[in-house]
Amino acid sequence: MGHILIVGRERPFIDALRASSQLAGHEIAVCRDSLDAVRHARRHPIDVLITDPATPADHDLTLVDEIRAIRPDLRVIVLAPALTNAQVLQAIRGHVFAIFSEPFETAEVAEMVRSAMQASEWRDGIEVVSGLPHWLTLRVACRVLTADRLTRFISEWRADVPSDERDLLMTAFREMLLNAMEHGAGFDPQKVIQVTAARTARAIVFHFLDPGDGFDHADLEHAARSCEPDHVLAATHHRAETGLRPGGFGMLIVRQVADELVYNEKGNEVLMIKHTDRR
Repeated sequence: MGHILIVGRERPFIDALRASSQLAGHEIAVCRDSLDAVRHARRHPIDVLITDPATPADHDLTLVDEIRAIRPDLRVIVLAPALTNAQVLQAIRGHVFAIFSEPFETAEVAEMVRSAMQASEWRDGIEVVSGLPHWLTLRVACRVLTADRLTRFISEWRADVPSDERDLLMTAFREMLLNAMEHGAGFDPQKVIQVTAARTARAIVFHFLDPGDGFDHADLEHAARSCEPDHVLAATHHRAETGLRPGGFGMLIVRQVADELVYNEKGNEVLMIKHTDRR
């Protein structure tokens, strides 16, 4: 059994988390405000802290520092009314487990809390190499959990994109990241993928660099060769038979979402470009 602490007074949200099947079997405590949360941390064990969705992100990030002085291994889910790029970057550098700005789905928060409860060796999974509002470069450990966490951070970092477009863009981003982890690093957690997210006046650009040997552009047997559903399904079945992650449908989404996919000669770097001046 794990120990979860929720900060806040929003009863519908708190009741929904308590009722979530994702968190069944864990002890869930509630504190009214940050001061009560610090007091609770001194007296009781905490594995995961969920901040008050009504308080500003700066307030929550300050609370993270205070409670981490008491509970160094604490995993924190920051909920906030809104987030700036600077706050997202501060959260990544501060080893926050995940962040959400309103509006968010309670089920998605509960799933992230469940992942946090089960996580081990997660703290150094995402390292900031360069952080600017328009240019973010990260070194990412090759774990599916890290891919999920990074996708959540990048979703907030690109909150300027309309939500329906952003959901598809983040699905494509996650698929490209998982492809790099699988094909370029064999999901070896000791290896890293370098990811850059950049924003220009006319496009959103994601760059992925993996440590692998690349691939032969003429041999894409394990990828869907076209957008035809029958081809995607056949590729997915083939991958499943050979013990690979069924990525055919994911790459179909990538091809539909991205305006450009540009690979280097070796095949271990790719640019995924989404034009924003076509809206």
